[in-house]
Amino acid sequence: MSETDNTAGFMSMKGGGYYSKATIGAKHVIDNATHLIIEALDRMGSLDEKSTFTMSDMGCADGGTSISMVGKVLKEIRKRAPSRPIQMVYTDLPKNDFSQVFQNVHGQTDVETYIDDLENIFVFSSATSFHKPIFPAGTLNLGFSATASHYISEKPGVISNHVHMVGAKGDERAAYEEQGRLDWEGMLINRANDLAPNGRLALFNFGIDENGYYLGSTGGKNMFDTFNQLWKALAEEDIITHEEYVNTNFPQSYRTVEQFTAPFNDQENPVFKAGLRMEHVETRVVECPFALDFKKHKNPARFAKEYIPTLRSWSEATFVSGLSPERSMADKQKIVDTFYNNYQKLVEDNPEGHGMDYVHCYLILKKNG
Repeated sequence: MSETDNTAGFMSMKGGGYYSKATIGAKHVIDNATHLIIEALDRMGSLDEKSTFTMSDMGCADGGTSISMVGKVLKEIRKRAPSRPIQMVYTDLPKNDFSQVFQNVHGQTDVETYIDDLENIFVFSSATSFHKPIFPAGTLNLGFSATASHYISEKPGVISNHVHMVGAKGDERAAYEEQGRLDWEGMLINRANDLAPNGRLALFNFGIDENGYYLGSTGGKNMFDTFNQLWKALAEEDIITHEEYVNTNFPQSYRTVEQFTAPFNDQENPVFKAGLRMEHVETRVVECPFALDFKKHKNPARFAKEYIPTLRSWSEATFVSGLSPERSMADKQKIVDTFYNNYQKLVEDNPEGHGMDYVHCYLILKKNG
């Protein structure tokens, strides 16, 4: 696998606190489902042991979207295990802005943190992809990941007529679905190895729900189709080449509920054999907060200005990576600025139907043993 094809080689969220400030919807997804994690703690029984209790946020970005949930869960753990040391481990790819994680956690930003409310707690980070083992075997007690496992370890090929697998057809789509299956099972096997017996995983994943809805496609304007339309227009205007258009594909695979749950329904599947069992599954749609605000203030220019940064926070790396390595970084930046400015103008001129509703499959998994 080449470094350019490897997701870890280029994927990162915008740093400097940009990500969590622009993605308030992702925080709503986590905050509104915190009770699922607390209920998983209930099922774990007594936690008061001498060993360290380890919790992780895998795919943490700058830690801002999960910090309220993490604080609530860690306080619950402390209630149940008054003397047990707790370590909180934030993991993401090597290019992640881990300095912002620690600034957020240690109260050096305007993000409300939990760090001064708990004793005997230790915070660490790991720049390791969740497609690999992260913890010594049997040492992770509570693993959490949200809005991250749709990223695949490598792109299995190009999508000739679209920028995302949701718009692909035939063999091109099948290749992304198969890579998604392999990576999903591989990630789960790694987590099964990481988990201590009776440990839990809370995985809130982007996916395709029972209505066929997915991120940015819930009955209004389709966000990924709009990405494709605007990026293809740049090729038609000779701002980018056709080759650059074809090479711009999100390294993602959106799975259906059936695809998410398949490893737990087959006793011969290596995930099942590794001891992972499904305790809970559901899908939810969380409305785009910027579209909700627009319904109140009805100002198209304000909506467009507030909405586009949330798209840019996680998608920009993909569009930059699709551009030729022969281009200067300044040239690449100018192109992506034009692209997002075009999207902003499109929304401002015709705002109805635009919005990035979040569609997730919520899974709670248990490690047998």
